[in-house]
Amino acid sequence: MSIYTIADLHLQQAPGVDKPMDVFGDRWYNHEERIRENWSRLIGDDDTVIVPGDISWGLKLEEADYDLRWIDSLPGRKILLKGNHDLWWTGIKKLNAMYDSITFLQYDSRTVDGISICGTRGWITPDDDDFTQADEKIYRRELLRLEASLKSADTDHIIGFMHYPPVAKPESFSGFQQLFEDYGVKEVYYGHIHGEEGFRKTIKGDYHGIRYHLVSADYLNCKPLLIR
Repeated sequence: MSIYTIADLHLQQAPGVDKPMDVFGDRWYNHEERIRENWSRLIGDDDTVIVPGDISWGLKLEEADYDLRWIDSLPGRKILLKGNHDLWWTGIKKLNAMYDSITFLQYDSRTVDGISICGTRGWITPDDDDFTQADEKIYRRELLRLEASLKSADTDHIIGFMHYPPVAKPESFSGFQQLFEDYGVKEVYYGHIHGEEGFRKTIKGDYHGIRYHLVSADYLNCKPLLIR
């Protein structure tokens, strides 16, 4: 039983939803089919895949349902977190009753093979040059959501997941990072960052005793990353 992750699937299976991702570079060429092929080749029914956000381009759940059923049909158990583009995300109880192999994570955690999976969407952090007073409120709310998730962990081995990077500039430090440190998290995985310049500038590697990993689909070349 293994654990994998990949973020930013940006699926668009619903009729009328047309958001071609290859306009953002060659890494996105035929990305849905490449994700499906790599996922099916690597992942078995007893494995778990964590998808930290930007799952579907659908605006409503009726549209996102096409993409969620596509995910549900793939091998393995799936744990999904919300991304900034997941505008279809509705009541968590409703979502968690809809699909056989998908769990939606919000405010809480899930335990997989003795490992607690914790996380939240996140938001831009105060060190971001574009951070405003309006962002402050959302940032504080996401800190509370992350702490609620971390508090719910029922094992000492916690792996953290976010959609946004936990800090805008690697040389800075955010409340998200402080919470991960406070709860003894040693590994954090996130998405949201795209393009070669973004890949170079975002936080990756060891900082303050935690190893940070970028797992957006284009960065991973549409291949889920093995965690355990």
